[in-house]
Amino acid sequence: MVAPITHHTPAAAGAKYWNAYTETMPREQLDALHLKKLQLLVDYVWHHSAYYRRAMETAKVTPEQIKSLDDFKKRIPVTDKQDFLQLQAERPPYGDTLTLPDEMIHHHAETSGTTGTPLGIPWTLYDTERYGESWTYGFWAHGIRPTDSFYFAFNWGNFAGFWSCYWAARRFGAKVVSGGGANSEQHVQQILRMKPTVLISTPTFAVRLAQVARDMGEDMTQSSIKFTYHAGEPGPFALPAMKKQIDEAWGADSGELLGIAEIEAFAPGCPNRDGVHANEMNVFTWSMDPDTGDEVPEGEIGENIITSYTNSAQPLLNYRSHDLVRRLKSCSCGRTWDKLDGVVLGRTDFMVTVRGTNVYQTAVENILGETPGVSPYYELVLDHIDGNDRMTVRYEPEPSVDAGSYDALSKQVQETIHKALHVRLEMEPLAPNSLPRYDLKTKRITDNRPKELRRALDR
Repeated sequence: MVAPITHHTPAAAGAKYWNAYTETMPREQLDALHLKKLQLLVDYVWHHSAYYRRAMETAKVTPEQIKSLDDFKKRIPVTDKQDFLQLQAERPPYGDTLTLPDEMIHHHAETSGTTGTPLGIPWTLYDTERYGESWTYGFWAHGIRPTDSFYFAFNWGNFAGFWSCYWAARRFGAKVVSGGGANSEQHVQQILRMKPTVLISTPTFAVRLAQVARDMGEDMTQSSIKFTYHAGEPGPFALPAMKKQIDEAWGADSGELLGIAEIEAFAPGCPNRDGVHANEMNVFTWSMDPDTGDEVPEGEIGENIITSYTNSAQPLLNYRSHDLVRRLKSCSCGRTWDKLDGVVLGRTDFMVTVRGTNVYQTAVENILGETPGVSPYYELVLDHIDGNDRMTVRYEPEPSVDAGSYDALSKQVQETIHKALHVRLEMEPLAPNSLPRYDLKTKRITDNRPKELRRALDR
């Protein structure tokens, strides 16, 4: 009898980590490795990037002056997506940020551009291999194995995010089933016919697909899907209510990765399913007070600042993510990589101060997701009235809720938010199916504040 083909040895099959050596490296060694990598990276951009050469000369810093991690954080200029968008607009497609000749670009992709001009992202072949590798840490920790098969429920356009997941599935050794070009009903039919075990999508699209399947008379808890894995917007580890909803809809175990298209799939899910860990082989991250620029202590909320080691064609150093995170230096899962507890708690441009109280997007979303009668379809509208920010929650009640009960439901949600967040938000119930549905990123925020009070909402 022919022995079955396996992708790994029995010892590897029972391993806790995809790469135990790197994922559990002591902090002292990690920091020493970061310093060496950052020094090489600073020297590289000094000699090969016109943009960074100008920025460093303006800041009066040279590569030789970066002798510690603090030197890097404080002396290398902080960059922002808007910097690169402007350069690309002036000299398309990449401005003067390239550090390699165009013939070495293997793959062109873009940010989603859901609220503005997309940012062009050039990758070398080596970049794509490293980018894809980041997902595999999370796959393995979640229980997914190379013998699983991946169904990609999205169209294969220029958006960078799920291309990297495709590279990851290939790196992982798993079977790939593409849903490109299919509509929601066809996605359901293909899953039932092809019997994949892992669904790859945005979290809200996973919820939508399950609903479409129910409308078709299909119960996806009885399908072949054992795992769902998500990125692109706040997901199961950021929003426990969403995890419960997805898990119950699919009869599966949902997971999450935090990525930024132009940076990397930089933070695979924690095995504890309560946050993500920065992949410290591929990125260096730290938390900054967005108002002062100072580093914030461990456990306090700050903006995640990222430097990627995997963007050899268009390096990004001290890059503002605008994501507000709570960074921890230890985790009971055993990984030593920095943990972002609760994933992303909000955005520097989403956080509003309503009558003196800071309101974070994920806090509101968790309450909505845990309130019976409230559907997954809602949006948060920001206005600035009489010198104060105001947030209005526009939501669809579940179809089973009688329209005569909308006011009572709104009052219940408003009181729950007030009790939890100590602030009253305006509530606006909408008729079922009145808000748009999205196949990729769901637009949760509409910002009507004056331009000077907000940044672009898209990364």
